[in-house]
Amino acid sequence: MSGVALCLASRSPRRAELLRTLGVSFQIIDGEVDESRRLGEAAPVYVARLAQAKALAGQRAAAPGARVLAADTTVVVGGEILGKPLDRPDGLRMLSRLAGVWHEVYTAVVLRPPVGAPYACTVATRVRFRALRQQDIEAYWASGEPADKAGAYGIQGLGGALVDRIEGSYSNVVGLPLAETLQLLTAAGVAHALDPSPSPGR
Repeated sequence: MSGVALCLASRSPRRAELLRTLGVSFQIIDGEVDESRRLGEAAPVYVARLAQAKALAGQRAAAPGARVLAADTTVVVGGEILGKPLDRPDGLRMLSRLAGVWHEVYTAVVLRPPVGAPYACTVATRVRFRALRQQDIEAYWASGEPADKAGAYGIQGLGGALVDRIEGSYSNVVGLPLAETLQLLTAAGVAHALDPSPSPGR
């Protein structure tokens, strides 16, 4: 891993794809942590804590001198935090909860430099599902797409057909808010597509 300027502490192919959109050179490393929610923990606090923990875990696995980027996303509807579904009944329950109503998607992003304080932000987006029939919900689950996603849907795939309105960052719902992540990369001195001539030392 020698010479790697940035490491992504995430196994999410969606986050990797979004980061590549920014023209960033990076290596994927392990940032797995216990994602259990603490009693009474609010969603923004929850995702921020997990993103910090993932970045720290990634920093331990990265080569000395590497910057480490990590993120965590969760879905909230009616005050209930929806993580990844445990099984089919749980996934169907989540999709039924989301049908026809607004919900919030929170993503926290953390970028840890080799030394000094981390750069961090948390972004919220409001999303509304259209009304869904039970057969819609069951067919979507059967597609296999919802099984590994917070809230049991992926807006960038077939799940986008369930959404009729969005307020805020679309990429945040996918798993990595691009505008805010770009700001963190710039602040941390990481070269990207909108910074084609980085200053020496970046």
